[in-house]
Amino acid sequence: MTAGLLTLVGTPIGNLGDLSPRAIEALGAADALACEDTRRTGRLLAHIGVRVPVLIVMNDHTEAEVIDRIIGRLEAGERVAVVSDAGMPGISDPGERLVAAVSARGLRIEVVPGPSAAVTALVGSGLPAGRFVFEGFLPRKGSGRSERLRELATETRTVLLYEAPHRLERTLADLSVSCGADRQVVFARELTKLHEEFWRGSLAEAIERCGEVEPRGEYVLVLAGAAAAEPADDAQLLRALQEARASGASTRDAVAAVAERFGAPHRRVYSLATGKH
Repeated sequence: MTAGLLTLVGTPIGNLGDLSPRAIEALGAADALACEDTRRTGRLLAHIGVRVPVLIVMNDHTEAEVIDRIIGRLEAGERVAVVSDAGMPGISDPGERLVAAVSARGLRIEVVPGPSAAVTALVGSGLPAGRFVFEGFLPRKGSGRSERLRELATETRTVLLYEAPHRLERTLADLSVSCGADRQVVFARELTKLHEEFWRGSLAEAIERCGEVEPRGEYVLVLAGAAAAEPADDAQLLRALQEARASGASTRDAVAAVAERFGAPHRRVYSLATGKH
């Protein structure tokens, strides 16, 4: 029996002209196709004139449920392709768990590279691209979000984040508290589409812009890395505390963010915040 093959296929993030000939070939050769949304993927297949016999819904909620089904097809010698709604499967989209399971079975896997919103935003941002870290979506709330924000305060590499339009202003405000209002950021939206936009400025300016122009479309935030840490004097720490409080942070959160950002002792920053020198 011919061994089956799992093929991860990168699909356009906006402009359908970005779908590669190899991607079209891989989709045309598939016995089954795992996708997030059959309607959206159906439109893509119709655009390229390809018909796949079986479409399998594999989204955040169903990925774990369909893994065994897909592995069964692969073990039967079929070719199964995987796509996300846009970009590369497995990057802030379903696919990671499936690939791990297929790999553990020793079955064949190939990747047909394609567009990536994160990399597209990075190279168009003008910020350093030699070293960067991809964070995807931040946790929406709780200690997970606070911890991640504290880590970003001292991250010296360029940071890539995804964000939805209705959460953009809050995320920018949180980043401003943890990283400082003057940290540079680029946000990219509607990448490869008609209204593609790159905006550049400080976090403070970005927050102001959100108040002037309603955020629309999916965003990639490209955040400049932190400068090499230098010992901060009391005046710097006080200014940073004032910025954090002005952005809506509590005294406790402001102290934690500023201490993390400057690598200063928590007790020292707390004393400055409370006036208990």
